[in-house]
Amino acid sequence: MSQLRTVQVLGGGSASSSAHVGSLAAGLVARGVRVTVCAPSAADRAHDFTSTGARFLPVPRRSDPAAVAALRAACAGADVVHAHGLHAAARTALALSGRTVPLVMTWHTRRYAEGARRQILHLLERRAARAAAVVLAPSSDRGGRARGRGARDARCAPVALPRPGAAGVDEEGKTRVELGAADRPLLVAVGSLLTHHGFDVALDAARLWRTLDPVPLLVIAGEGRDRGALQRRIRDEGLPVTLVPGPDGAGELLAAADLALLPSRWEGRSPPAQEALRAGVPLVATAVGGLPELVGTAAELVPYGNAEALARTVVRLLGDPAERARLAEAGRVQAAGWPTEDDTIAHVLSVYDELAEPLATGRTR
Repeated sequence: MSQLRTVQVLGGGSASSSAHVGSLAAGLVARGVRVTVCAPSAADRAHDFTSTGARFLPVPRRSDPAAVAALRAACAGADVVHAHGLHAAARTALALSGRTVPLVMTWHTRRYAEGARRQILHLLERRAARAAAVVLAPSSDRGGRARGRGARDARCAPVALPRPGAAGVDEEGKTRVELGAADRPLLVAVGSLLTHHGFDVALDAARLWRTLDPVPLLVIAGEGRDRGALQRRIRDEGLPVTLVPGPDGAGELLAAADLALLPSRWEGRSPPAQEALRAGVPLVATAVGGLPELVGTAAELVPYGNAEALARTVVRLLGDPAERARLAEAGRVQAAGWPTEDDTIAHVLSVYDELAEPLATGRTR
């Protein structure tokens, strides 16, 4: 009887996909699976995959022959290879060319591009979806997109992320004081500072609610190429908005907030949305992607790109403590029904067993 061997491939990865791989690796190792994680060295320095009991092999986020050869060598002897994200899946498909080892892909996020880059993205999505024996999608809309790109088998597989520790009341108060929001409403948004996350819309909304007394402070936690443009708008328009680094410490920020905002063009099983509902922080989010099925009736949903609707909803909730309390409790109840890390690991392992069974018999746990 042989031990199941799996390789997890990250192409760099967002914080949430890296956290998922760390959680998955730890759970699989605990169940007797031999796990190798392939990712750029920087990802291991940030997430310490070896601490899970997995073997780590540095593989750069490139598709040149040397990088593909390194990935091919890392996958030698694997029973199942699991790629996380489009670029990782496309590169892994190249590395596995000519081999019968099944490829699983988790399609974590949706990417955006315009013009010629949009066509390239379309081709990348199609190549990755068709190469995978199974595509695991964190939300039903992702699964539909995978099938539209030619996936043979696309399944909804919610990703449960490690739960952060709860912040105490003293920590929340300290956070508010440090941000200058001890005596004013605190709104928090978390995400990469990229156009599709809709922070420009949040700034438009902030311009509308700055007539309130006291004026709410919006804190946006994240990094990205739009930081300079957002900072200039905040300065030039005198907006009550502060940009802070992220995502480290984002959980503490969300726990201290009166409201959490998520103005994105698309989200799947958004980690900030999950953290907000678990912490009992009322959430105002866009009705896009996988958010409606994630939050149910436990959050206020507004159309993407509608600053007026976002501002109106924020103003209404700030003036209605009872409704905020209802949303806080509804959020905790909704979060209690989400799959746990153990559920996620068990589901992924069942997929591995299903794919590996035709190639070999007898696996130990």
